[in-house]
Amino acid sequence: MLQPDHHANASLLIIECGTAAIVAAASFAWPAMGARFFSRVERQFARLARHRGMAVLSVGLSVLMLRLALLPLFAVPLPFVPDDFSFLLASDTFAHGRLTNPTPAEWTHFETIHETMIPTYQSMYFPGQGLLLAAGQVLFGSPWFAILISSALMCAALTWMLQVWLPVNWALLGGFIAVLRLGVFSYWTNTYHAAGSLTALGGALILGALPRLMKTPRLGCAMLMGIGISILALTRPYEGLLLCIPVAVVLARWIFKGTNRLPMLALTRYAVLPLALIAATCAWLGYYDLKAFGKVTTLPYTVDRAQYGIAPYFVWQGPRPEPHYRYVVMRAFYHMGEYDFYKDIHTRSGFVPYTLEKAGLILLFYAGFTFLIPLLMLRRVLLDRRIRFLVACVLVLMAGTVIEIFVLPHYVAPFAAAFYAIGLQAMRHLRLWKPEGKPVGLALVRLTVFSCVALAGLRLFAQPLHLAPPKWPPSDWNFVWFGPEHYGVERARVEHQLQQLPGEQLAIVRYSADHYPFDEWVYNPADFPDAKVLWARDMDAADNLKLIEYYRNRTVWLVEPDEIPARVIPYPMQQPAAAGVALQSSARNDRASGHGWAAASDRRGTANADDGH
Repeated sequence: MLQPDHHANASLLIIECGTAAIVAAASFAWPAMGARFFSRVERQFARLARHRGMAVLSVGLSVLMLRLALLPLFAVPLPFVPDDFSFLLASDTFAHGRLTNPTPAEWTHFETIHETMIPTYQSMYFPGQGLLLAAGQVLFGSPWFAILISSALMCAALTWMLQVWLPVNWALLGGFIAVLRLGVFSYWTNTYHAAGSLTALGGALILGALPRLMKTPRLGCAMLMGIGISILALTRPYEGLLLCIPVAVVLARWIFKGTNRLPMLALTRYAVLPLALIAATCAWLGYYDLKAFGKVTTLPYTVDRAQYGIAPYFVWQGPRPEPHYRYVVMRAFYHMGEYDFYKDIHTRSGFVPYTLEKAGLILLFYAGFTFLIPLLMLRRVLLDRRIRFLVACVLVLMAGTVIEIFVLPHYVAPFAAAFYAIGLQAMRHLRLWKPEGKPVGLALVRLTVFSCVALAGLRLFAQPLHLAPPKWPPSDWNFVWFGPEHYGVERARVEHQLQQLPGEQLAIVRYSADHYPFDEWVYNPADFPDAKVLWARDMDAADNLKLIEYYRNRTVWLVEPDEIPARVIPYPMQQPAAAGVALQSSARNDRASGHGWAAASDRRGTANADDGH
């Protein structure tokens, strides 16, 4: 079986780790190094930071301009994991003006990971990311541009949030760090499934609005908090609830016990519209659940997990009975990707080390080795009154995630703004650290920021320097700031060539016995009957014949993704065996010449389509 190659990601991580060590050594050896240069940069930086609105705008525009400028090097990403395709199904559904889709005929050939077929054909996930992608699909012709905009808004909102918790120059610094670490390279911007940017946007709006409301209540801030809560309800409701609990406690205390509390009439005026927005969001979600999953109270995930999942989501829950899997590859996915990990963590000997590992991987994504140095001041930060509430929020998050089986960086994205505020406050304390009277702390902060920029520049040239992740299978790109490479190329190539053929196509996918289960090819658009290309799973001969007969107007192909390159031939049942051998030989020769099976199909595809196969 193919296994992920961690060498390339390890190279970039080793470089980052080595850079952090060099920063530490240089700061102690030459604490005054580059002092004049850094002072000049900081003065210019402070001038921009004082213009709060301009600072927020500059951060947001930086994400857009940088990522668009990098398109020649880092193209619009392709979907490549099951979650990507699932969210793109939701996007396509909403873009067509529907909440869900009818179950397709012969649906057992089309069932796949993270999508429901019964009672309706739809993504298993909460609809927030799908709605965002649909907006990009409708407005820009590509769902990814909506993700890019959401990343820009996230970094801008994070800067706006930090401005009320920290001095404005530090808030701007945090915003630009987020641009490089989250907005440009990370998998939040360069995949379709993370919803990290959208969820972090919701959390930043809540944490930015809270102190502003308590200081000078305004309807605008109240509405921004309501928008943030609504975003979390539609994307990550569990982790969103973990954030909203301490926020609600502080608001309740301010309302009922605060020295500057407002009259009830004024509170009602500020609260009615945000509460109405939140209520409308929850009502719409219930209606969506009714249409997609059969009941108002049946939340997303529930139906799909009942049909396919074994491992539960929380540590106190036992495993579900193993369902009947029609396909070996789907069973492998739910065992390898979920159940094996559950069995390890659900033991006395495994719980503590795996919990620490989860925490370490989250820290690796949000801080990396570069920003571990400021955490030397963590003790002072924990005692700091300025951000005590944010520390309390993170403690609530820790308690909530300890009981979860699976945790990825975008799961905890509602707290991204809190992480940044705590990290920046640690940098503020570190900046004042002067062992033996030497400005070592100041040098550490300056060189840490400089190394962050330098590493971003290195990421641009990672591929020619052979530091980029391999094309497939991917490495652990979701735990590192420098994100994934351009994956999904082979499936996209095959689909593009099928799209160019005359008539409608049916691609029957046959995996090898050692197929890597995360490399899934069977995904289809929402508009099923009118799709140019349908991807189906290979079953036994009788079932395949039934499928081919139902879709008799389509040209049928056999696709074998585990060949290098992927093998695509006319389905063997369509012609005599001798002709099939000739076609396979022709396809191999065409691939060698760069034309592939698509060139041969220009000569044969029309006849196949007209033969009723």
